[in-house]
Amino acid sequence: MAADERRVDTAAGIAIPAVTTEPHDWRPRNPAGFSNAEVLRQTGRYESARTAAIEHWSPRLSAIDIADIEEAALALADFDRYALIKLGAEHPALGPMSAILLRTESASSSQIEQLTASARQLALAEIDEGDRANAATVIGNVRAMEAALALSERLDATSILSMHRELLSRQPGFEDQAGRFRDELVWIGGRDNAGPRGADYIAPQPGQVPGAILDLVAFAGRVDLPALLQIAVAHAQFESIHPFVDGNGRTGRALAQALLRGKGLSTHTTVPLSAGLLTDVVRYFDALRAFRAGDAGPIAHSFADASRFAATSGRTLVDALSEQLEESREKLAGVRSVSRAWTLLPRLIAQPIVNSRYLTQQLGYNDVTAKRTIETLVDRGILVERSGRARNRVWQHSGILDALDEYAAGIRRSTRHR
Repeated sequence: MAADERRVDTAAGIAIPAVTTEPHDWRPRNPAGFSNAEVLRQTGRYESARTAAIEHWSPRLSAIDIADIEEAALALADFDRYALIKLGAEHPALGPMSAILLRTESASSSQIEQLTASARQLALAEIDEGDRANAATVIGNVRAMEAALALSERLDATSILSMHRELLSRQPGFEDQAGRFRDELVWIGGRDNAGPRGADYIAPQPGQVPGAILDLVAFAGRVDLPALLQIAVAHAQFESIHPFVDGNGRTGRALAQALLRGKGLSTHTTVPLSAGLLTDVVRYFDALRAFRAGDAGPIAHSFADASRFAATSGRTLVDALSEQLEESREKLAGVRSVSRAWTLLPRLIAQPIVNSRYLTQQLGYNDVTAKRTIETLVDRGILVERSGRARNRVWQHSGILDALDEYAAGIRRSTRHR
């Protein structure tokens, strides 16, 4: 069924308690920094949100809702199994494959927030090379995703704070807010101004955040709901609470990854769910607005469509990276099996750009072994030197980088076709 047909058939929606509002008064805290007209405009009454408790929410789902959500959940589980079967449980590239899928997921999640970085920039940032600030910020999102997966078995307020700490501790200007629930009002939309009046969405008062998060955690811990629906609703509720000064969207999508792992939809690898959301960002944000108005249907079906896209495009990426790995293995034919080149090869899936420091500090090679390993891979045409420097040189696997760039280009093409 086409996505447009599904939207018509599910027009009745999935009712959920709507976000309500409550009045407050605002007076600019630093009026000297704004014009008199702006200070006057931002002085007075505003309405901030109050999220409803959802711990005991009982959804009423149509047959079409159930079929759509369960079909998408099966697609995610099938993709997870596909990656396992493609490589095999004992294959040394299974871990690196999961790591690079997590990085592509983090990059897509960041791109939703207008933070972009190429596969090459991210790989350079991982070995402390390159100079693009966005890449370092996206790497923070990678660390938040890693924390989310590590903490997926015990999701609570502390683990959510840990995800956020990993995210914002690498974002210049926000280090002091990392891993802390906000103690100030935040809002979405409107221009840079002296207050919240006129914003698209004014989040709940800071004092309401801890209780709302506890309710969210209790909801996420339930075992009597369709898993993908539960994940979509938990994500939308988190975005409505907006518990942090910055990084709410990226932390909320890391939360979704933790729930995918915790609910058993993704156990062997990382599903690039944000790539699916990225193909129609307008629909994603409209779905969040509909959720706040009392309809969980749009966010559930947005996640369902994103899951199907993630499963399909993820398979393509796994196939492309596996092909690059196999071609490289063929190029190493004749090299002694004890050579560290064989050990490094599968790691290039996750880290397609390396330097000597990476091999010595991260993999424990000594200087001589690191030099010989790189020379072997260069001689066999697997790695090429691209920095052009006499010192502090870096080597890359161009085929893997090309596969990652083609994956990103595929997401952009899907975006244009909607």
